[in-house]
Amino acid sequence: MEHVESSQRLHRPLIQLAKSVGLSTSYVGQHDDYHETDDDVLIAVLKALGFDATDSTQAAATLKSLSDQRHEELIEATVFQTAGQTATVLVHANALDIPEGYITLENGERYPHPLMPTAGNGAAAYPLHNTLVVNAALVLPDDIPVGYHQLTVSVGKRTQTSTLICAPSSVPWSVREPEIRPWGWMAQLYSVRSHSSWGMGDFADLAQLLNQAKDQTGADFVLVNPMHAAEPVSPLTPSPYLPVSRRLVNFTYIRPQNIEEYALLGKESLAEVESAYQSCLPLNDDPNHIDRDTMWKHKMRALWIIYKLGRSVERQHEFEEYVAQCGEDLEAYATWCLAYDKWGAPSEKADSWVNRCDKNSGEITALRERYPDTLDFYRWLEWIATQQLDAAQHQAQEAGMRIGVMSDMAVGVHPQGAEVWWNPSRYVKGVTVGAPPDYFNQQGQNWSQPPLNPLELERTGYLSYRNMVHGMFAHAGALRIDHILGLFRLWWIPAGMSAVQGVYVNVNANALLGILAIEASRVDGIVVGEDLGVVPQYVADSLIQHEVLGCVVEWFEQRNGLFRPPEQWRECALASVNTHDMPPAAGYLKYEHVELHKRLGLLTGSVEDFMASAVAEQKAMLSMLVEGGFLDRSAVENNTVTEQEVVEAQYHALAASPCKLLAAALTDGVGERRAQNQPGTNNEYPNWRIPLGDSEGHNVYLEELFTNKRLQSLAAIMRTA
Repeated sequence: MEHVESSQRLHRPLIQLAKSVGLSTSYVGQHDDYHETDDDVLIAVLKALGFDATDSTQAAATLKSLSDQRHEELIEATVFQTAGQTATVLVHANALDIPEGYITLENGERYPHPLMPTAGNGAAAYPLHNTLVVNAALVLPDDIPVGYHQLTVSVGKRTQTSTLICAPSSVPWSVREPEIRPWGWMAQLYSVRSHSSWGMGDFADLAQLLNQAKDQTGADFVLVNPMHAAEPVSPLTPSPYLPVSRRLVNFTYIRPQNIEEYALLGKESLAEVESAYQSCLPLNDDPNHIDRDTMWKHKMRALWIIYKLGRSVERQHEFEEYVAQCGEDLEAYATWCLAYDKWGAPSEKADSWVNRCDKNSGEITALRERYPDTLDFYRWLEWIATQQLDAAQHQAQEAGMRIGVMSDMAVGVHPQGAEVWWNPSRYVKGVTVGAPPDYFNQQGQNWSQPPLNPLELERTGYLSYRNMVHGMFAHAGALRIDHILGLFRLWWIPAGMSAVQGVYVNVNANALLGILAIEASRVDGIVVGEDLGVVPQYVADSLIQHEVLGCVVEWFEQRNGLFRPPEQWRECALASVNTHDMPPAAGYLKYEHVELHKRLGLLTGSVEDFMASAVAEQKAMLSMLVEGGFLDRSAVENNTVTEQEVVEAQYHALAASPCKLLAAALTDGVGERRAQNQPGTNNEYPNWRIPLGDSEGHNVYLEELFTNKRLQSLAAIMRTA
């Protein structure tokens, strides 16, 4: 079957309007299945973007109005250039007009050379307001430095200034000793508890984890779950992939005893903090559940006591500098936290404060004036959290790690979170993002997050995305971008429709990848893109071109019932055996995923069919491991092979791949069987609330983690890579 839309369909105003604002009106699924997007989906998404397409006549009128608006602008709001290459900027002008332009560099200086005019792209003249608009152009020289600049263009009496993003062509591979392949551990930080934790893993535990991972296993990084900002009071959202702000840090990971002012507490205050701590210690003993809410109730009380102690003049100056550097992003989050604290959790209801008030409302101003200490407390929490995360990364580098923290960037934010509330124009209401159906999620996925508005990103020079990436690289040696396909296209689902009824919306991947390249190059960082699932070839090619590492998951490296041998895996990737959305290796081998899908009602077919496919899959995996020499053939044929032998064989295969980075799961190192997350569920399964445990369900604490024989055996395999 040919995967193209008919000429008749392509001439419809609705289809033309949809395509003109980045909507894909058709797509090819995971199994090469071709789909054309339904009209009602297109109309709903266009409406969310502010375009009326209720019928063919209205769609045509909207398309004409949009085209007029675009031709009225001299140049696009954001211009992208690859550093070291000449580029041209199209300018909308009258037939006899000659454009002029200059560049103000990121440092405020004027680029010293004039921009030379040249011919446009030869497009036909566009009739607008009784005149004809043609395309002229200006040449951007190849020596413009990397950075975020301002491009000012004039035609006659008209002048327009736009953002010029000049980015490296790729993310440089700047790891020390590049001939030695780096490897690291994957961890859900909250689950990795020490005997000193307050009920869940924190930034002090992260620092210890990094140090011991390097010292006792030779690892070069630890990939952790997203550290994005969360709610200020209980109940806390368990999922680290549904933050309230991606720009800031989750202060529930603070270790109170590591705050500098802790040492200055008086006897009475110290006793109060110690009492809060003692209330949390029993939480460390629960092998089945991370109780964030109880932890935070006690920890927040301790932090308030430390905050009220005050700071030295020097420390206060540091704090004020931090607040000034963060600017409006911090003010947005602190104000949102204050409103949440005093008025309760926001909701979708019309009378909820998040819908009733905006940042300029009188009620918000009055609230800030009434509770200045509480407002400042939330600023202070962010400062402390940032310091402790920075300290963990610094200690990792001091220990000799070549990368250190690999931070995870979530796809989006909570619909009632700080970012959406403070800057509603940045996001599109009436839709959420997710993924179409695939083998592992047969009903599709809805992640309940509003998408960034691609039109607003373009208009503002991608400033919010730039700030977010910059902020994350300030505390990490590498970034993992969850669902990096979202830098090319995202699956938008209109409100009231199922995850199957969505549409891919395209964004400017060159600009977003360019920003990643700029920020990575400034700190010698690495970028990994989670590119699992349905990935078009053009996306794969672009990631390779930009030297953004993809992800290879051993269980996913299969086609037509056969697993690819590791030597055939792609080089430009981070390779692992599994992901946090799957049971660990031991659990997967025991068909934990089948049991979960059955118990939670996630199957679209029969349990028998799903089990049969899982059995066939496991047999195919064993066959690949035997053929590759990673597993003894006779042990497999005689059914005497042990679970641990299979797990270690999978890691031997991983080590035999050409992938540039390798990652081992801490859960596989201790024999854990439980999945951290089951997509498509919320409270039906304790997602993101499972402590690190062994094969018997017993707690594994950080102090004993790296003396675990099973983990050390796995580490030995990784070191041989």
